Amino acid sequence: MSYAVSSALQEAIFDLLRNDPGLAAFAGEAIFDQAPAGPLPNLYVTLGEESVRDASDRSGTGSRHLLTVEVTTDSAGFRRAKQAAGAVCDALQDARPSLSRGRLVTLRFDRATARRRDRGETRQIVLRFHARVADD
Repeated sequence: MSYAVSSALQEAIFDLLRNDPGLAAFAGEAIFDQAPAGPLPNLYVTLGEESVRDASDRSGTGSRHLLTVEVTTDSAGFRRAKQAAGAVCDALQDARPSLSRGRLVTLRFDRATARRRDRGETRQIVLRFHARVADD
């Protein structure tokens, strides 16, 4: 197993999201690795948690990544957040970006959770994706 490809995978996912016109229609430039300090936009997208497991086999070293992308808004209701979450899925569906290290074998949607936070003032959708990478 190797965690060495994790940074390259994160960069590729971030670039896919930042450069997707469909997602930009909802989030504009508000796509972050981590939400910045200070006032936040009405709707923003951040990279979330990641867990990694070994996926090495006879062909070489690899890993399976469970990664999340979060859509957060202070809008009333979930409509805009769900539309932005759909755009995230569209941006990542069947994506095969080049990585600076290793190779993306698969990237697929797993599940999403929509929830209220901050006593109902904030809506957040956490999207979870499975990625399989090879370190060749």
